[in-house]
Amino acid sequence: MTARPANAHQARLLKLLRDGGPNSRAQLGDQIDLSRSKLAVEVDRLLETGLVVADGLAASRGGRRSHNVRLNPGLRFLGVDIGATSVDVAVTNAELETLGHLNQPLDVREGPVAVFEQVLAMAAKLRATGLAEGFDGAGIGVPGPVRFPEGVPVAPPIMPGWDGFPVREALSQELGCPVMVDNDVNLMAMGEQHAGVARSVGDFLCVKIGTGIGCGIVVGGQVHRGTTGSAGDIGHIQAVPDGRPCACGNRGCLEAHFSGAALARDAVEAAQQGLSAELATRLETNGGLTAADVAAAAAAGDATSLDLIREGGNRVGQVIAGLVSFFNPGLVVIGGGVTGLGHTLLAAIRTQVYRQSLPLATGNLPIVLGELGPTAGVIGAARLISDHLFSPA
Repeated sequence: MTARPANAHQARLLKLLRDGGPNSRAQLGDQIDLSRSKLAVEVDRLLETGLVVADGLAASRGGRRSHNVRLNPGLRFLGVDIGATSVDVAVTNAELETLGHLNQPLDVREGPVAVFEQVLAMAAKLRATGLAEGFDGAGIGVPGPVRFPEGVPVAPPIMPGWDGFPVREALSQELGCPVMVDNDVNLMAMGEQHAGVARSVGDFLCVKIGTGIGCGIVVGGQVHRGTTGSAGDIGHIQAVPDGRPCACGNRGCLEAHFSGAALARDAVEAAQQGLSAELATRLETNGGLTAADVAAAAAAGDATSLDLIREGGNRVGQVIAGLVSFFNPGLVVIGGGVTGLGHTLLAAIRTQVYRQSLPLATGNLPIVLGELGPTAGVIGAARLISDHLFSPA
């Protein structure tokens, strides 16, 4: 993909076709502030670029039938969502429909070279199925702070060896297409906004609880990244004064007391101390415990596991309550691997937020689990690169 929209009107038309699918010129005219003649000129120019193609006649609206247009069905975006312990790679069309999706375990601590070898192999595997001859653009999510304009991770606590690595530049050379890089939770928020539970919500928080904890902040329909790209790093808000040491170097961070890694550690301690026969059996069988083991034990009625989930949910809820009082969002979405803990976790979070934040902020505030699961990040990644490519150069 070499063409880019020439102006803001063309960019708006491309994004309308991406988000709404094929549409008639008349219907596009209802959504954009252009005269009929000016709209026709801009659509014709997009048709000339090949970004948009004709798609037959539209349904009659009483006069001469209008022609449908759509984004070029041959456009392909690559979405990559790198987590601490797994990676998702997907191919989408220009309307961000997922055409193929792979997930594999991965250890982000192996460093960027090893991780991107795996990512490129997965992308090649998807390409080999015939889904794409090549990619018109790629969006990449990583589980740490990103200096957004350059696409470079900055001192990510759970990503040793990644500080300053030129992710955007390196992958652009390997893939032969434009690349955009962002924090993984921002992409989760964009995915849920495009195709999930946050559709039509302008102001919301998307909290990802996995190996770490982060928060995507959407304001007026746009992700708020802050001055340097580190907005939403709520895992390193202090939750327990003089509490446990955290990977970031501080003590008492929320992430150190409740995240996938913290929950697994607490579960092992409980099993070793004889507090849970269920967890002890799982520990002996598997040689270790994960958040999924705690979820399974809780589902089986294990009181200790339920207490661990509730305690963690209370801590997360206390932090979110502060964010709700400050930001007054219209929705809070909870996502990430630890959401396998389900409604016990959600109930604890809701209880704290509704108890601690003012009624004006919480009176009509839904706090819900994300709809898209592991596909949220890759859809958000495709949305990220399409936002870039569907903007004037």
